[in-house]
Amino acid sequence: MTQLVDATYYEAVSTAIRSEAKRLLEAGEVTAVIGYTPGRRKGSALPTIVTDAATAETLLFAPASVNNLALYLTKAKKEVKKAGKIAIVAKGCDLKALAGLMGESQLKRENLYIIGIACAGVHGTGVAPAEPLTAATIARKCRECSVHMPEGVDVTLGTLPQLPELEALESAELARLEAMTPAERWAFWKEQFSRCIRCMACRQVCPFCYCEQCLCDRNRPQGVETTPRPAGNMGWHIVRAMHLAGRCAGCAECERSCPMDIPLNLLNRKMARELKELYGQEAGMHPQEKGPLAQYKEDDDQSFIK
Repeated sequence: MTQLVDATYYEAVSTAIRSEAKRLLEAGEVTAVIGYTPGRRKGSALPTIVTDAATAETLLFAPASVNNLALYLTKAKKEVKKAGKIAIVAKGCDLKALAGLMGESQLKRENLYIIGIACAGVHGTGVAPAEPLTAATIARKCRECSVHMPEGVDVTLGTLPQLPELEALESAELARLEAMTPAERWAFWKEQFSRCIRCMACRQVCPFCYCEQCLCDRNRPQGVETTPRPAGNMGWHIVRAMHLAGRCAGCAECERSCPMDIPLNLLNRKMARELKELYGQEAGMHPQEKGPLAQYKEDDDQSFIK
């Protein structure tokens, strides 16, 4: 199958990241750089935190650079932010997460040096790391990405190649679901959520699940049943979807990490569409004030109340 992007694109971006990281660390402009380093498998990439210029030579950007690195700046990783000013490599979807965290007062822009990537796309779930980027291996989220070029960053690395138009698979699936009756959609999601084993991987990889104690872990009183039973599973996923409405960066890390292949990004995309249609609000690459579900206005649309 034809490659969507030539390998030289990733090589050039990787070289530029190493050069910029080395410059920042040697000049003392930052104390650490959050980026990607090679994994044990050929072609793989893992998140890393580099603190010296020599180690910066290991940094790279590849089709396997799928992780949303914004996660490493949340409360779950308190020790990282204490190190001082941090540089972070950010794809478009990562940048939306950073902007959201800034808007929610979880990060301060002056404490970050953002290395934006002109991102041509990354691998989808289950793809061997060494595989080239093709229509068969690219992530579903990348097929309809609108943030290939970063905004509001300190430096942009890479030249975005000409990208072909690909079928928007998630939008097509969303249209299919919206054409169903309410009972049919309910049956669809009941079947999906019945497979959930409540491993909480979706919560652990989400930059916006930064609460030090999750409501769904409390048992006095119990907010959501914690065992993997139908009612508890449905409650957990609906609560989480509502919690992310208007905030989700669309990185699809929750779906990628799910061992039961539940299409969580499809649900998040649906919620994002509803927020945009009802309130004209959507997650972007610049910090915003509180979203519509976190504030009340007297002229809010109340037509949904029956």
